Amino acid sequence: MYSYEQTQESCADERERLILENLPQVRLIARRIHERLPDSVSLDDLISTGVLGLISAIDHFDPTHNVKLKTYAEYKIRGAILDSLRGLDWAPRQQRKRAKQIEAAIAVLEQKLHRMPSEEEIAQQLGLPMEEYHEWLVEIRGVNLGSLETTSTEDSGRDLLKYISDDEENWPSRLLERSELERLLAEAIEKMPYLERTVLSLYYHEELTLREISKVVKLHESRVSQLKSQAILRLRAYMQKRWPTRRGV
Repeated sequence: MYSYEQTQESCADERERLILENLPQVRLIARRIHERLPDSVSLDDLISTGVLGLISAIDHFDPTHNVKLKTYAEYKIRGAILDSLRGLDWAPRQQRKRAKQIEAAIAVLEQKLHRMPSEEEIAQQLGLPMEEYHEWLVEIRGVNLGSLETTSTEDSGRDLLKYISDDEENWPSRLLERSELERLLAEAIEKMPYLERTVLSLYYHEELTLREISKVVKLHESRVSQLKSQAILRLRAYMQKRWPTRRGV
C-alpha cells in the first residue's frame, strides 16, 4: 500500500515528466506564432505563456474523452498564447489600415474580374509599384493572427468537437455552419494561384516553418512571407463577401 504522501509525490513526478516531455511542443507552437508577429513581440514571452497553457492542459486532461494529451495540449497552448496577444496593441494602426486596403482591393478586383486577381493587378489597384506592395505584405504579416488564422480550419478546432459532447458546438446547426465555412474556405483556396496555395498547404497542413518552405519552393524566406500574407488576405476578402455575419472569421 502506498501512503498518501507517496501517492502525492508520484503524481507530482508524473506531472513534471509530462511538462518536460511536452516542452518542445510549446516551443514549436510559439515559434510558429512568433513568425507572424512584429519583432517587438518577445518569443520568450510567448513560450512562457505557452508553458502555462501546457500546465493547464496537463492538470485538466481527462483521458476518458478519448483524445490524446498532445492534441488537447496543443489547443490549450495555442489558446493561451493567442489570448495573451489579443490584449496587446502589437499591430500599429498603419499596418491594420494597409491590411484593410489590400483586402478591399482584392474584393473590388474579384468582383470586377470574376476571378482572383494577380498580385500585379492588386498593386495596380492600390496605385503602388510592386516593390512597395511587397513591403506592405511583409509589414502586415502579423495583423491577421487573431482572425482568419484561428478559425475552425485549424486541426485543433476540429479535434475539439471530437471530445466535447452535449455542448453548443455539437448542435446540428453549429456543425452545419462549420461544414459550410470549411467548404467555402476550400473553394477559396482552390481558386488561388498555385504558389500561394502551396505555401498555405505547407504551412498549415505540413506545419513547415517559413524557412523550411522557402527551401521547398526555392524562394527567399521574405518572399514566402509575402505570399502567405497575400493568401490570407485573399481568403479574408473571399469570406467577407460570402460569410457576411463573419462568424468564425
